[in-house]
Amino acid sequence: MIQRVAIFSKDYNEKTREAVRKLVGEFLRHTVHVQVFQTASDPGKISDMNVESFIEFSSLSALPEMVLSVGGDGTFLETMLRVKDLGIPVAGVNTGRMGFLANIPAEEIGNSVDQLCTGQFEIAERTLLELSHPAGLFEGVSATALNEITIQKATLSMITIHVYVNETFLNTYWADGLIVSTATGSTAYNLSAGGPILFPDDQSIIISPISPHNLTIRPIVIPGDCKLKMIMEGRTTEYLATCDFRFGKVAMGEEIHIRKAGSKLKTVMLNGRDFYSTLRNKLMWGVDKRN
Repeated sequence: MIQRVAIFSKDYNEKTREAVRKLVGEFLRHTVHVQVFQTASDPGKISDMNVESFIEFSSLSALPEMVLSVGGDGTFLETMLRVKDLGIPVAGVNTGRMGFLANIPAEEIGNSVDQLCTGQFEIAERTLLELSHPAGLFEGVSATALNEITIQKATLSMITIHVYVNETFLNTYWADGLIVSTATGSTAYNLSAGGPILFPDDQSIIISPISPHNLTIRPIVIPGDCKLKMIMEGRTTEYLATCDFRFGKVAMGEEIHIRKAGSKLKTVMLNGRDFYSTLRNKLMWGVDKRN
């Protein structure tokens, strides 16, 4: 039985605020201690003596046993940054659009909270990637990614990317960029670029080119314990490196090093839900007027 949960959201639209209020009410009904991320200026601020407000997890009276991320996949990615070193499982409530990470529909909060409070869920660990060089690229913000790390052109001109796997030369890509994705991120940017879908607990790394100049180039899946080195060339003085929703400019010629992070993110999967059903529902597989 869960005794303490935290709810994290930074979306202030009405659907998200209503989902947070619904979660609070349902957990309180189960006599669970509720901690809610909210600032003094939050337009949807919950004023309840039974609810503990917080801005940083470090300020809480005690750490929660689970965090509910309410919003879209972007909110889930920010939640990951805040809890990745705490070992707290994260469940996602979707008030956005596609929602592969936030896979609990807002319309099913009542039943989902019942399942969470009665232990009807499993914990799945997800691999994280780390941009280890250059250091400090995101001005003090972690360079750990749940979805993907990308290298992209900063202007209209494509860039040349020399890729090494464990110091062995893989290929030179002439392209708009490269996506280095986890299995979790395989259904994000990687999917849009024509990359493969991997099961979330797969530890492999996907390398997918973005608009490659050579049409014979295809995505490749490599073992998760590989270390990547990339050297860029181009007509400009800099290129872009991204890490989920963070980005930074890097001087052309500066190497990028990517490896699997030392920690994993714990995520919550409710019983009765599985990745295959999520794929069918989110990607509308089998939806046809003839069916």
